[in-house]
Amino acid sequence: MSEFERKLAQLQADLNTQGARVSDQLMKAVESSFEGDTQTAQLVVDQDEIIDRVDVEIERACIELLRIGVTDEHAIRSVLTIVKVNNELERIADCAAGIAESSAKQEHLGASAPPTFRVMANSVVGMVRDTNTALAESNTELAVRVLSFDDTVNRFRKEIVLDVQRRTSNGLLDPLIAFDLLTVTRKLERIADYCTNVCEQVIYLNTGKIVRHLPDGWTDPETPSF
Repeated sequence: MSEFERKLAQLQADLNTQGARVSDQLMKAVESSFEGDTQTAQLVVDQDEIIDRVDVEIERACIELLRIGVTDEHAIRSVLTIVKVNNELERIADCAAGIAESSAKQEHLGASAPPTFRVMANSVVGMVRDTNTALAESNTELAVRVLSFDDTVNRFRKEIVLDVQRRTSNGLLDPLIAFDLLTVTRKLERIADYCTNVCEQVIYLNTGKIVRHLPDGWTDPETPSF
């Protein structure tokens, strides 16, 4: 195994560990909103700095790896994919911290939410879990399934927004709780978007197919010519 291959394998392992760490943070943030667990919510906020630190470490390691001077297209693509995925994971963690911040402020956030809120939150948690698996296993089929679920999450968001707006206008929901519910819902939607970004990178790495710029949405990836 060459020096590049050894360091790339370590970077991929570090990225998978970071993905698991981010997934755990999101799970805790979501559960804290369901249960009104302000202590766990604050723990998620406090631990976000660990993810930020690892994010910087992985990015710096990618720069050092590219300095080795490899010219193989797939090798370079692998490093660039790590850089992009690393950035998306950090954004997911930021959203998880934002969800936890809202949960820490509003002990009754989950109890005041419509039933769709729990369904949406659990769905997004599942998207993050499947995204990590697709990344770790280079599973293009699983990545495609994550992409296909993004529209469902968007529909959940619209249902929640309409419910919150209706109950707030009728005086049935505290405006402050409504604000935090909408904030959390928006962050869940963003996490779903970040998951699709990661899965697009999984497809790109394993097939060479760039899917994010297609005007008609995703199509079957093509086998690269190299």
